[in-house]
Amino acid sequence: MPEKITIVQIGGSIERALKGDYQIDVKAILTESWQQTLKSRLAINLGLLFSLLLGMVVSFVASSYLGGIETVLADPQAGMLLNVVVTVAIWPFMAGVEMMGVQHAVGMKTHAKMTFAFLTRASWVVLCALFTSVLISLGFQLFILPGIFLAVTLSLTVPLVIEKKMMPMKAIVLSIQALRFKFFPLLLLYTLLLSSLIVLLLPFILLLESSVAPLGIVIFLIGISFLAPLFYNVKGIIYREIFGISIATSDDSNIDHNSGEPKSKKIDSGSNDTFSA
Repeated sequence: MPEKITIVQIGGSIERALKGDYQIDVKAILTESWQQTLKSRLAINLGLLFSLLLGMVVSFVASSYLGGIETVLADPQAGMLLNVVVTVAIWPFMAGVEMMGVQHAVGMKTHAKMTFAFLTRASWVVLCALFTSVLISLGFQLFILPGIFLAVTLSLTVPLVIEKKMMPMKAIVLSIQALRFKFFPLLLLYTLLLSSLIVLLLPFILLLESSVAPLGIVIFLIGISFLAPLFYNVKGIIYREIFGISIATSDDSNIDHNSGEPKSKKIDSGSNDTFSA
């Protein structure tokens, strides 16, 4: 007899998000995301490594067509074009990294191959990434405060395009409308993560020209292997708390259908649970 599949909503919802009816507990989010990072950071790191290498290759090839890297650095228009090309190339894969954090937020296991899992939505993801990049850049050019506001309130647009299957502009508008209610707690979260990155860079910078420069590199690589997954796990939890995450689950799964929460706080990928996106 075929198993009955039920769609379960975990966390918030769009309707509640538009009213600001959600909570952002900075300490709780950091604690949960750190626990997730300790359990599952390999997939995100491999996805980021692939995207980084792809971006480097695309940058090298594209800059050679634009007259070389020195020409690109000296010409703002060439630099903008290179940025667009790299964005188009890497964001279909970065979307998979973003969604790893979303899956971790509902206790699901992830694998590095998820980096390639959302290529069917690549065109919408790229458009969303380009639109948000332009808006944030304009915000910083006009005045730094609008840029900071947009950087924070547009941070969840890609998951909306994938998990909620929204058009880019709708995702952008919804993200601004919802995240503005808790702008300051969200800003604090992202500021703490940025500060951690700066602290992590200090040994690398201080030791760069010394005889123990490799030690600074090792410290940075080890630190970033935790900090990068932590960042995406934080975003995944924020997304869950604000917009909620829909998953398809069978009747014998470990999801509590009354509360919409995992019964054991973990959804094993070996079960019959399936991420609806």
